[in-house]
Amino acid sequence: MSLTISIILAVIAIIIIAGLAFYALKLRREVKVREARREQELIQARANCLESLEAIARAMQAGQVDMVEGGLRCKVLIEILDTSLAEDDVLSVFGVLHGRVSHLHTHSARKELSPRERLAEDKERIAVEEALAEPLQLAASRVLSNMEFWHQHYLGRKRPASPADLGQAV
Repeated sequence: MSLTISIILAVIAIIIIAGLAFYALKLRREVKVREARREQELIQARANCLESLEAIARAMQAGQVDMVEGGLRCKVLIEILDTSLAEDDVLSVFGVLHGRVSHLHTHSARKELSPRERLAEDKERIAVEEALAEPLQLAASRVLSNMEFWHQHYLGRKRPASPADLGQAV
């Protein structure tokens, strides 16, 4: 092979390597942008979750929402936020509540029940609510008292002063 051909092949190889390196850098930047966007979306989802959790806990304490309904919603939000929170001694009542009422019919299935069956389920739901009223109130209080810490831990920032600002990720 002549020297000229060797030089031409070396230049072509260098151009190909430079092109591939440029393409790799471009892909790397794209991955970083996607990861940053995903992290921002996760923070926003957590902020929305905390906002909803706080609103429901406040409504439970003020008697503005059915305790069973509020407790079930809190259970779901806590599990979305961090499944390990459901193991907390006080917050675990949301899981206990779910275990006691999960077999009860809701929505369209409830409408299909006879009036007698609906009444029986209502009585059962009321009995569970009465039995767990105090632990559910305590759990709602725990949720509210943990808000500062959860904002710092899950969002990396202090809790906003105004509840309307909760969903705004920084």
